[in-house]
Amino acid sequence: MAREIDMQVMRYLNLFSKVTRVSTMNCFVYNNQILFAVPKSKVSFAIGKDAVNIRKLRDILRRKIKVVAMPEQEDRSGISKFVEDVVKPIEFTKLDYRDGSVVVTAGRQSKAALIGRNRIREKEIGYVLKNLFGIEKFKIM
Repeated sequence: MAREIDMQVMRYLNLFSKVTRVSTMNCFVYNNQILFAVPKSKVSFAIGKDAVNIRKLRDILRRKIKVVAMPEQEDRSGISKFVEDVVKPIEFTKLDYRDGSVVVTAGRQSKAALIGRNRIREKEIGYVLKNLFGIEKFKIM
């Protein structure tokens, strides 16, 4: 699966690597935040003591920064935990993953927050799932 990385994402990845000394190839923008997905064992190292690395990145980039753990296995529970971490603090009821498609079920308010104005957040999370896990269909119900 070929992954699309543009120049801006490459700059974010290089800066993240220099500041945190943690190498990752998973960076994306969601809800006007820059998210970096790192292996679970490196999350605390990437954040740094008292979140010093996150503060440094936030000051340099002038955007919110979030570090999430990559799932160890690409199964329902791993993808569910990953999506939950990405959309936090928004909560959803359940996530169904089968045959290369993901369906998220949420309450009325959560559904509106997950979809976003002009479906922008739904498109962003769909793009993330497609690039990281090869999931072609993403739907919010």
